Amino acid sequence: MRELIELQKKLFPDVLEIMQQRYAILRSIDLLQPIGRRGLAENTNITERSVRSEVDFFQKQDLIQITAKGMFITEEGKVILEKLASFMSEIMGLRVLEQQLQDKLSVRSAIVVPGNSDSHEWVKQEMGKASVAFLKTIIGDNNTIAVTGGTTMAAAARMMTALTNQGDPLFVPARGGIGEKVENQANTIASEMARKANGDYRLLYVPDPLSESAYQSIIQEPSVNETLQQIKSATIAMHGVGDALTMAQRRKTTDAIIQKLKDNHAVSEAFGYYFDGEGNVVHKVRTVGIQLEDLERMPYVITIAGGKSKARAIASYFKQGKSDLLITDEAAAEQILKGN
Repeated sequence: MRELIELQKKLFPDVLEIMQQRYAILRSIDLLQPIGRRGLAENTNITERSVRSEVDFFQKQDLIQITAKGMFITEEGKVILEKLASFMSEIMGLRVLEQQLQDKLSVRSAIVVPGNSDSHEWVKQEMGKASVAFLKTIIGDNNTIAVTGGTTMAAAARMMTALTNQGDPLFVPARGGIGEKVENQANTIASEMARKANGDYRLLYVPDPLSESAYQSIIQEPSVNETLQQIKSATIAMHGVGDALTMAQRRKTTDAIIQKLKDNHAVSEAFGYYFDGEGNVVHKVRTVGIQLEDLERMPYVITIAGGKSKARAIASYFKQGKSDLLITDEAAAEQILKGN
């Protein structure tokens, strides 16, 4: 395929450019529907005039439907998107980025989606869509899927679809809540994923972080202990990676701990662990849920994180964190490969 694409670039460069633009517009309609022309232009960085022309083309080809609420993609449009996905990744050089990321981060697999999730919310949804597609390839009977919180994981929950004939997957929060918006908490994400996947879920009503005495007391509670055992026996973990200081502030961390993180050059956070640029743990928050050592025995660990601003955090986590797959965006991938 690579050789064919290189020939097409030389002989029909205009055709490939048009394909990329139309693919980007159609994909945005799929993710953001219902959406109007102005919103589509803003989200694709394409002029309204060009959007209007392409929308007319899509409508004539029966790839979209235009209603009073906005544009919707048709079933035929979805089929086109699915069939073009692999080809467009090659055209846009995403396959090359994926291979380079695998080599640099020593991760088994990497999936790179177009765009920068720092700038466009739809890119998070695209990462979420990729995570759901991968999940369908590995899910089996009686799987337990542990999920963390955060805006990227919330986007993955929004993109979840039915996991048919898969023995009622069980979704559990990977850890307690940190007092953020309810839609971004692990409990909410686990329940939404379960509902859309036709699975089941368990909730964990425990704050994060906890003092040592509170931790020892809470884990003795039968209901908490039962859920904790289900979390630790998860077969699949889906999690994000956060910027260290941003996560510390969200947890309302004390000034003393924040200073400790700064002194030790903390870069990233995942599962309550803070890592420096070399992947060393510089601080750990006492949490109820998955611990770093639990990941080693899990068959699949999926890391979903993107945005140029998170590149250092992602690279930091992968210097020691166990993960089988990284799903990220183009901006983060390019920044990681630059090494700064």
